[in-house]
Amino acid sequence: MKTVVNILVIFNILSYGQSSDLVKKWGIVGTPLGRARPCKGNDVVDASFEAGLSPEEENMYHLNIYEVFPAQSRIIIKFDSEATVTLVNDTVARISTIKSDLEVFISFFKPASYFSVIVKGPQTGTVPYPTSIVVNTVEYCEHPAPGFLDGVIEGYKGTAHVALTVPTGSCGRRKVTHTELIVNGQPTKPGDWPWHGAIYRLEQYSVKYICGGTLISKTFVLTAAHCTTINGEPVLAELLSIIFGKYHLTGGDVATQERKVHQVIVHEEYNARKLDNDIALLKLKTEVTYDDYVQPACLWHANAYKKLPTGTIKGTVVGWGFDHTDKLSPELRQTIIPMVSDSKCIKSNPDFFGKILNNQKFCAGYRNGTSACNGDSGGGFVIFVPDIQGDYSANATGSWFVRGIVSLAIARRDAAICDNTEYTLFTDIAKYGEWIENHMS
Repeated sequence: MKTVVNILVIFNILSYGQSSDLVKKWGIVGTPLGRARPCKGNDVVDASFEAGLSPEEENMYHLNIYEVFPAQSRIIIKFDSEATVTLVNDTVARISTIKSDLEVFISFFKPASYFSVIVKGPQTGTVPYPTSIVVNTVEYCEHPAPGFLDGVIEGYKGTAHVALTVPTGSCGRRKVTHTELIVNGQPTKPGDWPWHGAIYRLEQYSVKYICGGTLISKTFVLTAAHCTTINGEPVLAELLSIIFGKYHLTGGDVATQERKVHQVIVHEEYNARKLDNDIALLKLKTEVTYDDYVQPACLWHANAYKKLPTGTIKGTVVGWGFDHTDKLSPELRQTIIPMVSDSKCIKSNPDFFGKILNNQKFCAGYRNGTSACNGDSGGGFVIFVPDIQGDYSANATGSWFVRGIVSLAIARRDAAICDNTEYTLFTDIAKYGEWIENHMS
């Protein structure tokens, strides 16, 4: 994760000595860091920070516990405000949110000589301070000491640029691995698609699932314009919310994160009748926390083609769309479908695709009942790009890039749902890279 790497570079002025006291093993060999005790009366809990950072980084610090942690150890940290928490060493432990965005859970699957996380506040410049640190049922922060960074925070200036895009190399990677084979059209496993979010809209007195979306940074979600508009006009942002890390459509999940929407950004030339420019960005009110079940996808770029095999390009679409029973699937499902040439697509149904298909869209799917159906709208068409060109093995490492957005399908004659024997149209992300970047910066 590049975010972690950047912070480690900032803190690499620390050197590791040979003292038997864990707290004293760190020695300053460069510009001094600020240090504080976030928990009065407990010297093994330490916070380190650097003054004079950019507005994007000044509300960030390391929270450290200088103690040996056996495998199976558990830590629960509560904060007084929303926080983005990142493990410095994710080879020994995993992190997830529980109950709310103010509480994180860390479980060790390997022993560790100490514990360290990077804590960062939301874009407002506020600093989240720990109010409780429970290590294996023992409270380590009985007397919290909040405010140790307040004196060095200057806040965001009106001209400050907020870098919201995900650094290359840290996006599109699963944190949870499964040994089971992926079966087309079957339920996925929790953590398989950590960038997929479920979009909900408040309608009268109930909240309704309406579409999928793809997380592309800590504060932006990519989806279809038709998911976020009524009669071509954007819906009120306060009516929308998104749940990430979701596997079951209705309840039963343990690592979800819900975020309210701050702003609905619909393409200026969106055509609700023909679904031209069917693309929108949802800006979240607060950042998500990257963990095992919530991660961003990579945005498609032309260089990704170089590492793909020649011939047909296949992508994966996930969602809770209608299954063979014409009902929304209770679990997140996946389907792998090929991109189809414009000529083949139009030839399959010239009356429909001949009028709708243009160079801002692409066609994909099979005509055998395997398709993206109602309920999958707004979700991503994601393509796996290996780290090493030509590595197409089952255990190849790489990143998932979002190439398209589920946009439009032909309706069945006997029901107001899609016909899964026809191809599906997708908004082509390759044509909107500049638009996306402009609205994220």
